[in-house]
Amino acid sequence: MLLAGAAAFFGGQRLVAYWCAKHMARPTDDLDWLRLEFRLNAAELARVRQLHDGYLPKCREYCERIDALKQELEVLLASSTNTPAAIEQKLVEVGTARAQCQAAMLEHFREVSLVMPPDQGRRYLAEMQRLTLGFHEQIERTMSPAASSPHGHR
Repeated sequence: MLLAGAAAFFGGQRLVAYWCAKHMARPTDDLDWLRLEFRLNAAELARVRQLHDGYLPKCREYCERIDALKQELEVLLASSTNTPAAIEQKLVEVGTARAQCQAAMLEHFREVSLVMPPDQGRRYLAEMQRLTLGFHEQIERTMSPAASSPHGHR
């Protein structure tokens, strides 16, 4: 009886762990949050998923390009032969790649918003624009001369 109880306990524990991993983590559906937040039906989610899956390779390319340029910048900064002009040029390259990435993201978000119900699409697009552009704008606002303490100085 003791052996049966222990087997049931450990078997139940494994079953609960399996169920939690499968149903709560949902590692295979990275768009479920979108379905829930914007109340998308199955057909709308399928169209969004198609756009998302089509955009992922382009997104990876931008990320890889930006990462490579940042590594080049790090090498340049660590070099004893770097010059301000060379550093500035590399920073321009990184900035250009980031701007191209942001432009592609904004276009992707616009395309996604068009396959959603109109009100939800507008809300989605506004939020994605805020997230895509807002981070840099927040930093720029704190660093501007109009800020009460520009560059963190008092």
